[in-house]
Amino acid sequence: MNRRFALIGVLMAVACCWTACKDDVANTGQSVLNKEDAIIVLADTFPVFSGIDSCAAIISQADSFLLGEIETDYGLLRASILTQLACPEGFSYPAGAEVDSICLFMYYSSWVGDSHSPFAINAYMMDKGTFRYGNTYPTDLNIVDYCSRDHSILTNRRIVVASEKLDSIQNSKGSYVPMLRMRVNDDFMNYFWSIQSFDKQEAFNKKFNGLLLETSFGSSTILNISDVALGVYYHFSYSKSGRDTTVNDMKAFYANSEVRTVNHLTYVDKAEWIEEMKKDSDTYNYIVAPAGVYTRLRFPMADIADSIYLKMIDIDDDGGIIVKRPYVNKAEVRVAVENKYAGTESKKTRNDWLQPAEYMLLIREGSMSRFFSKRELPTDTCALLSALTQGVDSLGNAIYYYTYDMSDFLTNQLRKESNDSILTMVLVPVTVSTSTSSSSVTSISSVRQQQTISATQIRSAKNGMQLEIVFSGF
Repeated sequence: MNRRFALIGVLMAVACCWTACKDDVANTGQSVLNKEDAIIVLADTFPVFSGIDSCAAIISQADSFLLGEIETDYGLLRASILTQLACPEGFSYPAGAEVDSICLFMYYSSWVGDSHSPFAINAYMMDKGTFRYGNTYPTDLNIVDYCSRDHSILTNRRIVVASEKLDSIQNSKGSYVPMLRMRVNDDFMNYFWSIQSFDKQEAFNKKFNGLLLETSFGSSTILNISDVALGVYYHFSYSKSGRDTTVNDMKAFYANSEVRTVNHLTYVDKAEWIEEMKKDSDTYNYIVAPAGVYTRLRFPMADIADSIYLKMIDIDDDGGIIVKRPYVNKAEVRVAVENKYAGTESKKTRNDWLQPAEYMLLIREGSMSRFFSKRELPTDTCALLSALTQGVDSLGNAIYYYTYDMSDFLTNQLRKESNDSILTMVLVPVTVSTSTSSSSVTSISSVRQQQTISATQIRSAKNGMQLEIVFSGF
């Protein structure tokens, strides 16, 4: 913004010449308040420029995972899961225990698509590699680096219809939890049973790399998988009071937060449908998850700074130049959402489940990689978070939007000696986790790229988006 100081210098010189020609009578009746002490409060509006952006993949850091395949207006999404299992450190099977069977369990919290369309699930052992817990992994990692898919671990492919809930169980609240239960074949059962040492997770990973879970046909349903586990059923005998007693038991091995799970996601023909969406970019922009399709916003920082700083110049009663220090009190940009479904169930179309993201992050373009890989939290100088908000228009109709107050952000920018004329930020759909302290204060504990399905259609900058600023000078 070096041009800002040059422009201020020129105007100050002009102001000095103009002041020298002023008649003292012209100042009669002006405010008795000393101009050095007066506070300037002004408002202005600036245009915002927007356009669709995309990346090849996002970082897989979800609490739940997608499994299946579904055709949408935004392409064909295929989702599979690669996961390690947690080692039950310190556990040992009872002496003389024998294995009876092993079952793979998958619990799903919800689904999208056709709840009555069948699809098949298969599972394989990761026989070529595993994950490092401290690393992050993209959703487009190469599956063949971890699994050959040579041998399925299941006795048969499991045919699933999401709404049937054949294996559902009842929780403590009396609600049914959708679950899939699949028995593994004898080869895998014998191999997994041969692992009898559970000292450390690292050693366990070398003996058992993990599992690949995927679907082999069906393109109408995606499950939101919340939990994955292997259940080892076994029995053992012991003698008590001269009598032999047999005990049947089960040990579960979970895919939990102690191990790494990666959702592999593929959008077929992604480049083609992004180009199709760009044809409508003068009217609408799009943010699609988990496709890594975002909207980029560009703010004219040089123009904003020049406009604000020039309004900070005044002439005191003695003809001197006053340059006040600027503060941005409010800088609001509202992102209007166009595709929020608010009708009745009877009028719902097949794509109405593609709803806008619950949370949307506005983040510096150059900070995205660091922010998500290092698991940072929103700050006023890097990233701003907004929840989807409902309001009403002048006619009483429901409207939906995200809103961002960039006042601290812009005040910080005005303090910098930067040559950047354009500030580029990106709208990214995110999943937000919160925690509550002992004093009942709720705070954000994590912000991750959204890995569940959403599609957000917003008005473009040419269709009404703008930055409204209220600023002051002291």
